Amino acid sequence: MSRVVECSIDLGRGGHQVGHIRLPADSSTGGDDTLVPIASIANGPGPTVLVSGGNHGNEYEGQLAALRLIRDIAPAQVSGRIIVVPVISTAASRLATRLWPTGENFNRSFPGNPDGPQIERLAYFFSSVLFPAADVVVDMHSAGTTGWITPCSHMCVPKDPAQRKSMVEAMEAWNSDFHFLYTSHGNYLPNEAERQGKIVVTTELGGTTRIPVAVQDLAWSGLTNVLRHVGALEGKVETRQSLGLPPATLVDCRFDDGHVGDVGSGLHDAIVAPASGLFEVLIDPGNPVVEGQPVGRIWSPDDPTLPPVDVKSPMTGYLMGLKTLPPVEKGQSLALIGRPINREVLLAEG
Repeated sequence: MSRVVECSIDLGRGGHQVGHIRLPADSSTGGDDTLVPIASIANGPGPTVLVSGGNHGNEYEGQLAALRLIRDIAPAQVSGRIIVVPVISTAASRLATRLWPTGENFNRSFPGNPDGPQIERLAYFFSSVLFPAADVVVDMHSAGTTGWITPCSHMCVPKDPAQRKSMVEAMEAWNSDFHFLYTSHGNYLPNEAERQGKIVVTTELGGTTRIPVAVQDLAWSGLTNVLRHVGALEGKVETRQSLGLPPATLVDCRFDDGHVGDVGSGLHDAIVAPASGLFEVLIDPGNPVVEGQPVGRIWSPDDPTLPPVDVKSPMTGYLMGLKTLPPVEKGQSLALIGRPINREVLLAEG
């Protein structure tokens, strides 16, 4: 059986199309073909924007916004083309798990391999078909079911000044209260899109097992405003000023030792659990912290006579995210903290 990935819609055609990406079953392991939904909304000249959700299966905020985009936006509202892959990791989404049933992480699979397992072939389809077709890539994440990150848009920081400026402006068009900068390894979806010169906007839209109405509203309003900002969707571009909101806070969460953005699932940051036990949160994400301030404490259920162990901030800045499931193991990542950074300093970086 052929292992070639097939797309049932014609990405070069105008109008509204909905279909699927078919990933033939892996010949070595058997199983079934995997179908990943895809849609195209196209109308005349203009930019091409790739919108994706469900990179990780249990991050549903972006999936819902992307599904709504397919249903609510008509071709007459579009200039150019919007390609939507609303639920990338379909089986993981159904199972409410972060990873594919194989234990693989789609966001660690780039640039992919046309002769590899299904997950690598899907990544290769993004790298070789979808990214080259796009001018802008929007990939929506949250902290999943085990964490909470202050709802916001964010970005890696490309070296090219012009690309960086375009990405900052697109990130800001989400109109969230916070934006942050993160570091990631080279095999992530955003990194591959950036290497191809695309304007890339990513998000962290909360997390845990219930989506607050305000977060889902931000997912929708931010996504559609970014589409207007880049010229793909009709309507007036809103700014925080036009909405009567104060300027957003820009936070630098880049660290030399790894990536940021996966609270409770491999977050490499400045705070890890100093002990095992039950984690009590003392400060909600989105609040400022000072160096040495406890952001939580860990209680020992094995020996209730022991005092709790404080989890202290190593820096002055903003607490952006926390693990939300109380059981923790010593050495486990717990929190995301970054320092405020001036926008002009960011744009002027060498």
